[in-house]
Amino acid sequence: MPPKLGGPAMATKRIKKEISDLSKEDLGSIILQPNESNILNWKAFLPGPIGSPYEGGLFEVDIKVPDDYPFSPPQLHFVTKVYHCNIASSGAICLDLLKNAWSPALSLYKVILSLSSLLTDPNPSDPLVAPIAQEYKRDRKKHDATARQWTKQYATPKTAPPAPVIPPPQPKASSSSRPKAISRPSSSSIVPVQIAGTRRPASSRDPIDLVDNSDSEEEISVSVLTNSSRPKIINGSSIASNDQSNSTRKRIKLNGHPTTHHPGGGGGGGGGGGSSAGDAIVID
Repeated sequence: MPPKLGGPAMATKRIKKEISDLSKEDLGSIILQPNESNILNWKAFLPGPIGSPYEGGLFEVDIKVPDDYPFSPPQLHFVTKVYHCNIASSGAICLDLLKNAWSPALSLYKVILSLSSLLTDPNPSDPLVAPIAQEYKRDRKKHDATARQWTKQYATPKTAPPAPVIPPPQPKASSSSRPKAISRPSSSSIVPVQIAGTRRPASSRDPIDLVDNSDSEEEISVSVLTNSSRPKIINGSSIASNDQSNSTRKRIKLNGHPTTHHPGGGGGGGGGGGSSAGDAIVID
């Protein structure tokens, strides 16, 4: 018996390379992934090809990679029951690629693609289950009806994939949720600030004296000059009036009491009455 080529280390190295290459392939709906605890054990999930009696089913396949891989083909068998002339009830598969047609240049990805094609195009000439192969040749309609029945019974996923979570629509902001305008108080509603104190009647208040209450009374002399006492201008020269007696003097005491008018010495400028418009007040 010839010795086996390679070993677990070589198989592990090859599988790691296939894992790297698998990320670049487009598997579509096919799922192919290694076991987390052992990369030499894999799982595959094949969706039933569209247009075939297996449409709508999901078929689980168990894959074991031998220690001398890739010099020996991987070992595959169906976990899900399938009505197929090339697949036994035990899950064994009759596929040339897994026997005489195997090549180290092949990969797990290419094996799974060939297995998906086998569901679409069975090979009744090299059957693993002869009665099913005969039925496929003689009564295709009955064969397909049974295959659909098995697919519905054994290959339909027990639980539907979770539906995408759609966030509930946000309620529209109503007018009541808008911030209310700040109402400013009107002038009529403003309450005046109260000052602490006690109001007393006017009769009880003390008069306010703005002047010094000393016995001496200071007096100021106010001279009211009439128009006749102002200087006159004749031919561009100003001539002072000599009628100083026409000025009327008025005395006012600082204690705030009005005094009587004291007429000046002359009577030509108007008497002891008040001043007229245009008169000037001179304070001595």
